[in-house]
Amino acid sequence: MSCLGVLFALSDKDLNKLLKTSRLERPDFVCEYLEEIYFEKNRKYIYELDKSWDAMHRCLSNDGLLVFGDDNYPFGSIIMGGYVLYGNGDEEEDYIITLKKAYIVKDIAQKIGTITKEQFKEKYFKIDEKGYEYPLNDEDFEYTWDYFYRSIEFWKNASEANRAVIFTVDQ
Repeated sequence: MSCLGVLFALSDKDLNKLLKTSRLERPDFVCEYLEEIYFEKNRKYIYELDKSWDAMHRCLSNDGLLVFGDDNYPFGSIIMGGYVLYGNGDEEEDYIITLKKAYIVKDIAQKIGTITKEQFKEKYFKIDEKGYEYPLNDEDFEYTWDYFYRSIEFWKNASEANRAVIFTVDQ
């Protein structure tokens, strides 16, 4: 599997459709409906994280990969925090979908720019290397920082449009 993470800033209409979709059908809804619409027509409201989401989440949520919730709020909400829509139940090992409601997005947008590269680097090099699949090094740090730093504009756009955000990743 690819493990490529994506953030989507959803319109109310699309969020409601997602929430009305049965839990086990949500990954298909993301792949067959949301990806088509957002990648083709709403690029402003998606942000591709590649595989940087893993280290990013560990840095922002005090090194817990599968910590669903808001550890280190609002920073821990950026990736896996918020409400789990898929990924923590039986037969849900193939995909993760977490939701950050619009008020959480606003909190993230207000605070995300306060994280300095030095602070992020300090947290990065404290990641437990045993649980992380990649070696901790300057190249991986720069890759992770670059994706994190470039996400700031996405969060501001989502906040200004009063949109909720979902994080998705296939496993």
